[in-house]
Amino acid sequence: MFYGISLTAILVALWLTLSGPFTLSGNYPIVMGLGVISIIVTVALTYRMRIVDRETVPVGPAVPLFAYWGWLGGEIVKANLAVLRLIMKPEIEVEPRLVRVSAEHRSELGLCVFANSITLTPGTVTVDVEGDGFLVHALDNSFTDPAGFAEMGARSDTASDGKKTGAG
Repeated sequence: MFYGISLTAILVALWLTLSGPFTLSGNYPIVMGLGVISIIVTVALTYRMRIVDRETVPVGPAVPLFAYWGWLGGEIVKANLAVLRLIMKPEIEVEPRLVRVSAEHRSELGLCVFANSITLTPGTVTVDVEGDGFLVHALDNSFTDPAGFAEMGARSDTASDGKKTGAG
């Protein structure tokens, strides 16, 4: 029930943010009515599909998720600068690598956040998702630091509410 109410509140806030004026004059009652109907239909369909859970509506980790986005933004800027330094040299000296990054005992949401974070960071791309890890292509050997991947994995776990599957 909590997730259904949370989903409704999130959809209402998103719709109000994106819809513009909040007046009931002119054609806006029609727009408001259609907005309410679309939110009701969306919530009803998610209940009918039985997908209203902590991964579909991740309201629990909202604050850690925003903190993670801030940290990830900083990492993206640093990686952009590193790629820029690498490619602006008169003689390009890149050493592309495929590395295996461990991602065991994470929730499905944590795996998704971790894999997408790797791909969002310039110089690295998640190529394949394996059972307990990822295959990552790195533009240069300097982007394959296991400690960096471990920190990103730990932070993505916290951002996705820290719940893990299996022992760990």
